[in-house]
Amino acid sequence: MPRSRFSASLTSPKVDVVIDTGNPFLNLTVDGFLKIGGVAASKAAAEDAYYIVKRGNISRHNFEHTLKKMCKEGAYWGAVAGVYVGMEFVAERIRGTTDWKNAMIGGALTGAMVSAASSNNRDKIVMDAITGGAVATAAQFLNYLT
Repeated sequence: MPRSRFSASLTSPKVDVVIDTGNPFLNLTVDGFLKIGGVAASKAAAEDAYYIVKRGNISRHNFEHTLKKMCKEGAYWGAVAGVYVGMEFVAERIRGTTDWKNAMIGGALTGAMVSAASSNNRDKIVMDAITGGAVATAAQFLNYLT
């Protein structure tokens, strides 16, 4: 029986924004803020566009609501990403090595800081630190696979 093979590769476009503040810590933090903030704003726009089209109601109010949601989501997730990238960079500089442990430390510190900013519940802060570390470590391991 004849056999056939299919081989393909998919590459995503790489978008790089370079802002040189003269400080590598600030460069990475701003880069993380802009990239993830842009993704979050795009996600908010896509969600609202779906609901507007589904309802068939396009108005100035809907547009303003979408714009506010885009700014809010972009700023929030951009800030979280900026803090994470900064914490991972600091962990790397202190430890003097580049490995998955920096991602875990950065994620845990970010989870704790974001949680502490919105809650005084110590158990929640610890749980969010654990979650942040786990998610960052998992993401780092997934990056090693690709």
